[in-house]
Amino acid sequence: MNLAKNIRNTATRVLQNEANAVLKLVDCIDGDFEACVEKILRSKGRVVITGVGKSAIVANKIVATLNSTGTPALFMHAADAIHGDLGMIQEEDIVICISKSGNTPEIKVLVPLLKKLGSVLVALVSNKNSYLAEEADFVLDATIGEEACPHNLAPTTSTTAHMALGDALAVCLLEARGFTSDDFARYHPGGSLGKQLYLKVGDVLSKGVVPVVSEGADVREVIIEISGKRLGATAVEDAEGRLTGIITDGDLRRMLEKTLDIHNLTAKDIMTVNPKTISKDEFAIRALNLMRNHNITQLVALDGGKIGGFVHIHDLMKEGIV
Repeated sequence: MNLAKNIRNTATRVLQNEANAVLKLVDCIDGDFEACVEKILRSKGRVVITGVGKSAIVANKIVATLNSTGTPALFMHAADAIHGDLGMIQEEDIVICISKSGNTPEIKVLVPLLKKLGSVLVALVSNKNSYLAEEADFVLDATIGEEACPHNLAPTTSTTAHMALGDALAVCLLEARGFTSDDFARYHPGGSLGKQLYLKVGDVLSKGVVPVVSEGADVREVIIEISGKRLGATAVEDAEGRLTGIITDGDLRRMLEKTLDIHNLTAKDIMTVNPKTISKDEFAIRALNLMRNHNITQLVALDGGKIGGFVHIHDLMKEGIV
């Protein structure tokens, strides 16, 4: 068989295997899952997630997701727990043990210790008949048919199923807590994601640079204003200071293509009326979406109905939200 075709077939089989396993988890959302969510919501403690091997990696991922969506969580390695890390568990914490088989030696040592502490124990397992499932207060069922590995050995489909169930748990908690995009922004202040959630148009405007001319300004004044403020455009206002139009570099070029007799032209003659605007108090990501939707590179920013400046797509690029 052609190597490229064999690779493609194998990749397709793996993805279909894992996708089918995740879809079958829908039938595993039962009363225990609901009760587990409600127990975590009522708890004044944290969610402690533990496991070994690949399950420990999955546990770390679920911990990160819970923390970022409003549910305090921490990771405890199952092997380290019996060497002192049990001390991190507090009275009202809820412990989630992740294990495919639910019968590993580490789990069999750890579970009695957790029960002795009086911890609420949740099993996230792919074997409902396991030791862990039988000892747990709640069972999150992540049963799968087989691993994507051709030998049914390497944790592939099982870890995918465990992560998917962890995501379902986190999102249920998120929605039940009424967790908003503003809450999300508080936990994600860095990077482009954070900036999309908190950066306002007013934060990216060039301070003190507001290119604007009157409707009666001649072409020379318009060119000087655009050139001097270096934003590639100027707003046009009426006698009361209200925005009536915008003139860009492109408008000037199109004017010269039509006529060289510019001596009697005013800003009102060459401006684009009803330009796209945005409040300086709007989120910068909305400015970006407006530019994309209307295929433009800048917007007039309004400050209480007055011209407050321009926001250019380059300003947003510099902030890293494009």
